[in-house]
Amino acid sequence: MVDEAALAAARHADLLLEAARARRSLRWEEFLAPLPGQLRDVGLQDLRRVAQRARAAYGPKDSIREVLPADLTEPFLADLDRLLKALAREALESRS
Repeated sequence: MVDEAALAAARHADLLLEAARARRSLRWEEFLAPLPGQLRDVGLQDLRRVAQRARAAYGPKDSIREVLPADLTEPFLADLDRLLKALAREALESRS
């Protein structure tokens, strides 16, 4: 479940990165550049940190939504939320 959610988020991060490059949005290109690889490759203990960092792109004052289209930003946000929920479930199950 966690792996599937992380891979889905990585695929959407790839699309967002491509869109940021096409729009020449250096700020978001730099922010997004490490995320696809990290979402695919980091260990479980670091995945929460990566997902939370990616989620920070949707801030109230500085949001990725202001620069990139909703058909790309919203699926990524949904994937990140799904991933964070899966990680929380995994953490609860490992405690039992």
